[in-house]
Amino acid sequence: MGTRREPTARQKRLGVELRRLREAAGLSAREAAALLGVNSVQISQIESAIAGVSEERLRRLASHYSCTDGEFVKALVTMANDRTRGWWEEYRWLLPTSFLDLAELDHHATFRNEVAILHVPGLLQTEGYARAIFSARIPELTTEELELRIRHRMTRQEATFPYQVLIHEAALRIRVSDRATSQAQLARLLELSEADHITLRVTPFDLDGFAIASSTMTYVGGLVPKLDTVVRDAPHGSVFLDSEAQLNVYRTRFRKVEAVSLTPGKSRELIHRLAKEL
Repeated sequence: MGTRREPTARQKRLGVELRRLREAAGLSAREAAALLGVNSVQISQIESAIAGVSEERLRRLASHYSCTDGEFVKALVTMANDRTRGWWEEYRWLLPTSFLDLAELDHHATFRNEVAILHVPGLLQTEGYARAIFSARIPELTTEELELRIRHRMTRQEATFPYQVLIHEAALRIRVSDRATSQAQLARLLELSEADHITLRVTPFDLDGFAIASSTMTYVGGLVPKLDTVVRDAPHGSVFLDSEAQLNVYRTRFRKVEAVSLTPGKSRELIHRLAKEL
């Protein structure tokens, strides 16, 4: 069983889920190791994603942990067997790890729900809009760092999972750069709103209930609901949240924001109007 130099967020999630199953069964790492016929160090390495786990051992662990959710175990096996080396690997050691983790999360997503307040979401940004966002970073990025981030973001946009995005009117009105950049971005949103896999809705200023929509969020679907992930922005990258309590909170939050957003048709009408006002 070899060890990993830098586990991905997906590999870490597998380890976390196995630890949660063990703890729910009331077993220590030492007790789980004895049942599997290994030492406790190996259990710790698996749960910290330093080492992988075979399908046979994973299923044995699930059995010892009295996990009867067959679909969940099947999803964990899929994660354990995954050997994908996606396009994002070319950015390893060039961009912060969080960029790679986001791309990998996109690759395996079954759906994505997003709420945006101040900026157009990255997956919908034009190159000019993305350039303005990354150029505002402090400390300032080098030309190479800037171009790598822009190229990475543009490549991420090739994902075609079902995507529901709720954008507050504020994000549509804020000029991250100049008028031409804003016009191009609004035109791009109108184009993308017609895509089969994208549902775009706007939360306008003149609707009640803004407090509900006052926080950005990204909710990404996993193979089963237990493996969903919430992504929140942090000063030094993205933070992944995945406890059942957290997932329930953000599922509810998305539904509440959706309830105070315009229909897709009315949303396109508002975007058209804003574009004419520029």
